[in-house]
Parts: sequence; C-alpha cells; structure tokens
Amino acid sequence: MDATPAIRLTGLRKRYGTGEAAVDALKGVDMTVAPGEVVGLIGPSGSGKSTLLKCLGAVIEPTAGRIELSGETIYDSEDGGWRAGDLRTLRRDRIGFVFQAPYLIPFLDVTDNVALLPMLAGVGNAAARQRALELLTALDVAHRAGAQVSQLSGGEQQRVAIARALANHAPVILADEPTAPLDSERALTVVRILNQMAVQYQTAIIVVTHDEKIIPTFRRIYQIRDGKTHEEAGEGREI
Repeated sequence: MDATPAIRLTGLRKRYGTGEAAVDALKGVDMTVAPGEVVGLIGPSGSGKSTLLKCLGAVIEPTAGRIELSGETIYDSEDGGWRAGDLRTLRRDRIGFVFQAPYLIPFLDVTDNVALLPMLAGVGNAAARQRALELLTALDVAHRAGAQVSQLSGGEQQRVAIARALANHAPVILADEPTAPLDSERALTVVRILNQMAVQYQTAIIVVTHDEKIIPTFRRIYQIRDGKTHEEAGEGREI
C-alpha cells in the first residue's frame, strides 16, 4: 500500500456564525485514508458528518486546519486557505462523489452519463466513451450502456453513479449514504463494488453511513461525535 496517504486531515475545524451565536460543527478532526482503502464514517445526526464531507469535498471552507490529497496540501488555514486555484476543477478532477440518490442526468443514456465528466475535463469523445464502457464493464452494467436512466433499476443506477465517480481517475471518492435506499442484498453489492474499485484503481473511499447492514464490512471506522473523530478497528466482515 502506498506510503503517502490519499487523504490526510489535520486539526480540521469549522465554525458557523460569530460571537455568542457561533456553532462549532468540527472541533479538530484528524483522519488518514490510504490509497485502495474504504473507511466508514459514522455518527449520530448533527455530529458533523455532512460538514466534514463538504469541507473535504471543497464545497465549503473550513475555519482552521489542513487538508492534503495524495501528499499535496489543498487547504491550510495558516497559509491563506485554499491552495487550489479553481475549486471546481479540483472537485471535477480529484474528488468523486456518490450520493444517496444517484443524480443521473435523465436525458443522457448510461454511457453519456459516465463519459460527461471526462469530456468536460477535455478528454475526447471517443476516449471518454471508451473509459465509460470500461467502467461499466467492471461494474457489470455494460449491457445497459445504451439505456436511459428511467429504464434502470435502483441498483443499476447506483452502479452507474459509482462509474461516474471513477470516470476522471479521482484519487478520492466521497460516498454519502450510498446504500440507504437499497435492500440488504443490493446494499452489500454496492459495498463489495466500492471495495473492488478502491483496490483496482487505488482510490481512497470514505463512506458516510447509518446503514447497520454495511457497517460490519469496514476494516476501519471513524466515529464522529461532537465534532471530533475517534478511530477504531472495524469487523472487516467478508461480503
């Protein structure tokens, strides 16, 4: 496993508001995730999970701390904040997102949904579509490549969403409750796929979840309580 973490958070803090109305959502989060690793992030509602994901995904700016991706500092509160010149490009090229709802584009077919991000990044149409087909094959949905989103089952839509998250070779994927709408069999299939893709593409994946069906599958878990993370060993149960 690569010695350089794909994700390293150091002393990450986020405060909303000022003065007496200030609320500290994150109070000094430390986290490390290696390439090829899937870790769980769990905690009660209001514990800071969503805020942490938004900071790591460069959606909102932390108040303090440091964020590193693959050894490169992208945010440092002591050095002017964001180090990336264009946060949209950072999110497009280096961070993949998988949500509870797939958010696929309904007027594009499956292949074009996956190929869109590489094309926006400047990859040619043919190369982007070839990359999409390779991912769809790896995720066992290549037979749906020409289908419309409305023709897919819920499990197929989630696999297409995972393919889209991987389409730009992002070293980091943030998965926010990706199995919540799925039954046990489909939920465990999604987790198995995430683990396979993490190893195959050496991608670091953080899965935010309340789903008791999948929590036992993680080898490492970060519990977040009152804005702070606590690392613990997971069961690592075979799927």
